[in-house]
Amino acid sequence: MFAKPTGIPRQSGCYLFKNSADTVIYVGKALSLNQRLSSYFQKYGALSAKTQALMDEAVSVEWIVTPSEIDALILENELIKQNQPRYNMRLKDDKSFPYVAIDSRTAFPVPYITRARHQRGVRYFGPFVDVRALRHTMDELLQTFPLRSCSTHKWDYHQRIGRPCLLYDINKCSGPCVGAIDISGYGELVASWARFFDGDVRELRSLLHEQMAVAAQQQHYEAAAKARDGLAALERAASDQSIVLDDHSNLDAVAIATQGGRAALVRFRVRQGRIIGRTVHHIDRSMDESDVEIFEAALPELYDDRALIPPVVLTSADVATSLIAVQFLAEGRERSVEIVAPQRGRRRRVFDLALKDAQAVIDRDSLRRQNDHNVRSRALQELGSALGLQQPPYRIECFDMSHLQGTHYVGSMVVFEDGLAKKVDYRHFNVKEILGNDDVGAMQEVVGRRLGYWNEDQSLSKFRRANLIIIDGGLPQLHAAEKAAAALGLAQQVEFVALAKREELLYRPGSSVPIALDRGSESLYLVQRIRDEAHRFAISFHRSKRAKSMVATLLDGIEGLGPKRRERLMLEMGSLEHLRGATMEELSALVWLPTSVAQNIYDHLRAPSAPGLSKGSRNDD
Repeated sequence: MFAKPTGIPRQSGCYLFKNSADTVIYVGKALSLNQRLSSYFQKYGALSAKTQALMDEAVSVEWIVTPSEIDALILENELIKQNQPRYNMRLKDDKSFPYVAIDSRTAFPVPYITRARHQRGVRYFGPFVDVRALRHTMDELLQTFPLRSCSTHKWDYHQRIGRPCLLYDINKCSGPCVGAIDISGYGELVASWARFFDGDVRELRSLLHEQMAVAAQQQHYEAAAKARDGLAALERAASDQSIVLDDHSNLDAVAIATQGGRAALVRFRVRQGRIIGRTVHHIDRSMDESDVEIFEAALPELYDDRALIPPVVLTSADVATSLIAVQFLAEGRERSVEIVAPQRGRRRRVFDLALKDAQAVIDRDSLRRQNDHNVRSRALQELGSALGLQQPPYRIECFDMSHLQGTHYVGSMVVFEDGLAKKVDYRHFNVKEILGNDDVGAMQEVVGRRLGYWNEDQSLSKFRRANLIIIDGGLPQLHAAEKAAAALGLAQQVEFVALAKREELLYRPGSSVPIALDRGSESLYLVQRIRDEAHRFAISFHRSKRAKSMVATLLDGIEGLGPKRRERLMLEMGSLEHLRGATMEELSALVWLPTSVAQNIYDHLRAPSAPGLSKGSRNDD
């Protein structure tokens, strides 16, 4: 353990432990940096096992002073995101649940269900557990507040011909494509959808009652019947939401369940007395963090949108003592926020519901991962031992090449950390210097370009150093990788191993004797999985590159169709097959495409000499 540094300030801030490779391995925050860091430099035997492991690997510590503990909390979150330290707990948002999204960046937005990553400018509601019930709810809402649900292509087509689709005739669309509703009126429908998914059913119910009464009084019986049917649809849609409190209750219930090194955080969003959303976060407790520390660390992720902060948060008694959480939420909401631990009554039942759900989540996750972590650890230990490495390879990179008879040569690099794919670090390489069918030369070029970043500052480099680099190929490819390292002055500084494709034998530098991992062993399965992922990644990039070339060939020479229009045309049509099958009316419906160019495209694609399409080749390598 290195000596305690001098001059540690007593102010609040963040601290960063680094290892011998200058990689950040732990980030923490403190109200007093001096007091918090001093706890790491007490007697070695008094430290916990995980803190001992941290201090054994760390060789230095740095700190950043912040104006307040709130600023330290926010900075800590950003530093963890940026560095992904191995000893920090990992907070993973469960993105498997569907959300309702409304893209407010367009004049007439379409509500849709998505599981994809959230984007700026799009408003999301949820998440929801039952996608079938959610689709039923949205279908009922369309009868009450008829937003459009068509694609952009269909919208452009009906706008061009000036005739609405069937949904307009059955009152499930307000017809903005033909000017049946203006932007202001459509915006009111969007606001009604938002109010519904925010749990405010009372206002919508009152609005429809009023519309029905006014229409009946004026003897507009058709309009009154429409409002009556909309009210019934609203009640059916609202029945899918669980009522847990009175109509005036707006709060969140946050519960945390822990089991060993894992934890689950569940949040129920209650608006107008109804549970309108549920979020789940899985957490790796690298340093045995307490429930209070988990909650404080999760705050920036839970409430990244100020509009989501409620006036009341229900949680456990120990978490409710967090003063920094109260301050953080109050500053974000710009009004007071109460964090309470309910003891009895309906609020207590809501919290118990969230706590029971969190416990169920951690139980399911623990059963699923119980063997998985042990298997990964055993696989890395077996691999490190078989290859004669000093320690199990935490970070593994694997390189593969792909081409078609020497054309469109590309390389791929996939990264696995702790036995799991780290897709954010994946890289593609276009082979630039090697011509023809030369796998060995291409491998040397690609590995050399990657190793060009080997000696960079690890805190700034886009490539972190690997403990092991797997070369997909035999001895020739391994020698090519060694040449690339030697050319950069990295001879014997990089751990290489080659994996023969058919025999699945491993070759290490300096020896032609293969290493055979035991059949059925976890280490062999891990190596195969890494190799297959590198092959898949290379093939997908190669096919994408070849497909772009096919598009350019197919649409080459069409008057008025340049690269930008060609790219937009493919984005609209989705595939070459759909483009070949497009009618003249569909091409003319693209408002940005001149009619003369649309006619040229149509004639060119239906010419007898137009090239045919194929779905790939068996020669992909």
